[in-house]
Parts: sequence; structure tokens; C-alpha cells
Amino acid sequence: MKRSDPVVAVVFALLLLCLAFPRLSAAQQFEPYVGQMGKDVIWVPTPDILVQDMLNAAEVTAEDFVMDLGSGDGRIVIAAAKRGATAVGVEFNPDMVALSQENAEKEGVSSRASFLNADLFSVDLNRATVITLYLLPNLNLKLRPAILDLKPGTRVVSHAFDMGDWPPDRTIESDGRTAYLWIVPAKAAGVWTWQDESGAAELRIAQNYQMIHGTLKANGEELIIQNGKIEGDRLHFNAGDWEYSARINGKSLDGVVKRNGPGQNAERKWAATLF
Repeated sequence: MKRSDPVVAVVFALLLLCLAFPRLSAAQQFEPYVGQMGKDVIWVPTPDILVQDMLNAAEVTAEDFVMDLGSGDGRIVIAAAKRGATAVGVEFNPDMVALSQENAEKEGVSSRASFLNADLFSVDLNRATVITLYLLPNLNLKLRPAILDLKPGTRVVSHAFDMGDWPPDRTIESDGRTAYLWIVPAKAAGVWTWQDESGAAELRIAQNYQMIHGTLKANGEELIIQNGKIEGDRLHFNAGDWEYSARINGKSLDGVVKRNGPGQNAERKWAATLF
């Protein structure tokens, strides 16, 4: 075959073009689009202003380990890493993972931002102190049991969709959109006993997520507890003229009880054990 063969000429020209233009990375070649189908949801990015408001609501700092489930182009992970947090995105689409890694490198946070190409239901969430979501309601409900078993105080923020009958601790309105914050509550249901000034005391708690109700037997009285709530590992409730607060640590709790009312500021410590 002669060098003047037309086919050889075309091949030679194509080689020159390849040398003349830099090769694009896989991430640069991939262009996600709104509505793109994923494994469980379509891709719709969270607006940057809402990303910041979600991280603000969760009070993300450099001490946190943030996990974004269904991380898309990595914007929430990157924003958390810019605050100094260690952040991990979980994304099923390998092209999205490659794009996210490249975006993190461009923003100079690749040492704190990483991405897993994985099914979000197969990932261990126990390291997380903050979890962010933009999933459908049925997926939130599927994740809910695992989330409720996380360490008390873990913060969860979801764009647009709630957790069924688990009421949020806070609702965030931002730029015409809504997000929800939950704080994983400690488990406090049961009968707690201790010795009060007047003798044996007993606190019976029924728990529905972070809300509690029940009765308190102390000082010869049986009172209905009111305004009962758990925030992380912190328990608060009122009983008669008394205001109780305590930190829950497994099967023990300790805190302070004080009496409310004019001229009444009596305060004492209390500690109880789960019976």
C-alpha cells in the first residue's frame, strides 16, 4: 500500500488531531443532566444556597464526619469539606463518582472529601455524625430504622422529603424549598429508679421517637410528666412544679432537678438507673 493511499492519509490526519487536542478525562466527558435516571431516584441537584442552609442547620464543623447518601455531583460533600469536616459521598453511578472526585480536586478539598461507588443501603453509617439526604419518602423510611440505631445526637438533614411519622426537630425554609432536621434520640423507654430525698422515686417513660410521656413517683406524689422531649442524649421534662433535665448514658442517667415558681429556686442533682 502506498503512502498516498487515501485511507492512510485519513488515518494520519486523525492522529494529528489527537495530538493537537488534549485528551478529556472520563469525568469531563460525562455531563449529568437534571432528571437523569439513577438506581433509586432521578438526579436533581440541591441548590447551593440550600446546601449551606442544610449544613448550617446541622451545625457542621471540622469535628464532624458527614455522609451524603446519593451524593450526585458531590456538591454537599465538597461544601462540608470546605468547612473542615471529613465528608464521604455514597453514589451508585460510577460516572458521577468520577465527576465528584474531579470537582473535589478542583476545589482543593480532595484530602477531606471522598466518594464511594456503592449502594447506599449497603454502607455502614456508624461513623457519621451528620447524614444528608435528597431521596424519595419510601427510601427515607427504608433507611429510618438504621438511622434511629445510630449514636444519639447524630444529625440528619433531608431536602424536600420527611421521615413519615417521625417529626422533625426543625424545618428549614430556604429559597422556596424545604428541608428537615432530625437529631437521633437516645433510647429512654422503661422504668427508671433512684433514691430521692424522701425515699424511692420512679420514672416511667413511654417513648415515641424524641417525644416522651409517662409518670413520676416522688415525694409521695404521682405526677404526669409534661413537655417531655429527648434531644440527642439529653432528656427534659416537667412534673408538677419541678423541671428535670439529665444526660442519658445507656442504662443510667444523671442531671439536675429544680423547682419552678416565685421565690422557688431549689436545685439538686439526681441520677437514675433503668430497671
